[in-house]
This record gives sequence, structure tokens and C-alpha cells, in this order.
Amino acid sequence: MPVKPNHLRSLADLKQVQRSLAERREREAAEAAAHAAAEKKRAAEQDLFTRAIGATQPLRRKAAVPLAPEPPAPIPVQHQLDEQRVLHESLSDEFDVTTLLDADDAMSFRRTGIHTDVTRKLRAGEWSIQREIDLHGMRSDEAREALGAFVRTAHKQGLRCVRVVHGKGIGSPGRQPVLKAKVQRWLIQKTETLAFVQAKPSEGGAGALVVLLAPTRR
Repeated sequence: MPVKPNHLRSLADLKQVQRSLAERREREAAEAAAHAAAEKKRAAEQDLFTRAIGATQPLRRKAAVPLAPEPPAPIPVQHQLDEQRVLHESLSDEFDVTTLLDADDAMSFRRTGIHTDVTRKLRAGEWSIQREIDLHGMRSDEAREALGAFVRTAHKQGLRCVRVVHGKGIGSPGRQPVLKAKVQRWLIQKTETLAFVQAKPSEGGAGALVVLLAPTRR
């Protein structure tokens, strides 16, 4: 009986499947053999290493040393002292300057131990004015705090010569300068103040003082 074409195709397909299965088995067998060879080689190398170094013992662990905790941030003591000093500025309006003043008709002052040449040079403008503060128009308590902070900051920054404007009192009751005498008292109480003189007419005249500050200690 003749073989039909469809039957021939089925036989061809079956043979193709059989060849594919055979090739897959050969490939898996080859991979398994390669893996076994690799494991055998690794075991041989491990055995060789063990024989070479001999018996081993685990290392003893040293006792753990606890690390010191991180130190706390430093306390800004000087900053706190400065802030406290600002809050408790102790400049007095009743301070008796007659015991400390070396005053003259030109409204100058020099602390004990400061030569008269200092006030002469201040009055002549031989010191360059590095900064100034204008207290004109302030209330007495505002001016006192502002002047204290100004002198303290200027001294800390190493400034030597500053100008303090207190006004001439033209707008004050009785046209008398309210702050002028107080500013003199306050400046004399400040340890940073070495001397002061009335400013030249071009720098404020009777309405201002030129102040020499002590040098900053390094």
C-alpha cells in the first residue's frame, strides 16, 4: 500500500524531535561532566591548601574597647558674658566725674597716666576717626545702651579713634544739651576710654566728642 504524503511529514517531524532530544541530552551530559570536573578540581585545591598549612585554630577576639562619646559642643562663655554685659550696662547718670576728670575749658579728658600730648593731638585731628555713633534725638536710656554697645564693639574690633555725636541741644527744652554731660560721664566710666576732646567745628564742634580708645590686648 502506498505511503501518503501526510504520513511522511509526520515521520520526518518525529525524527527531528528525536534528534533534538538527543542533542539536548548530550548537552546536559557535557555540562554535568564539566561541573563535576570543576568541583573535583576545587576539592583537590582545598585539600592541597589544608595539607600545606596544617591544623588551624580560630583567632582569639580581643576585648572590645568602648569609644569615648563625642564631647559636647563648647559653651560660648565669652559670648554669654558679652550678652550679659549688654543687658546689665551699669553706666550711671549720677557718677561723680570730678574725682577722675582732668578737664579743661575745651571739655577734654585724659585718664590718669595719659600724657597731655594725647589730648593735644586729638584736638588737632592727628588721629583719623574710624567710626562714629549719632545719639542725637535718642532718649537717655536708649543713648546709654547704644553708647555702651558702640564703645564695646569698637574696642573689640581694634578701633582706636571714634566720634560720638550727642547734639548741641538746640531742640531741647531751654535749648540746653541733655545728652552732652551724660555722654561725658558715661565715657569716663568706660574702661575702654583713654581720652576725649570736643570735636573740631568741621566735625561737629560742641555737639560731638572725639574719643581715643585703649588698644586691644592680643
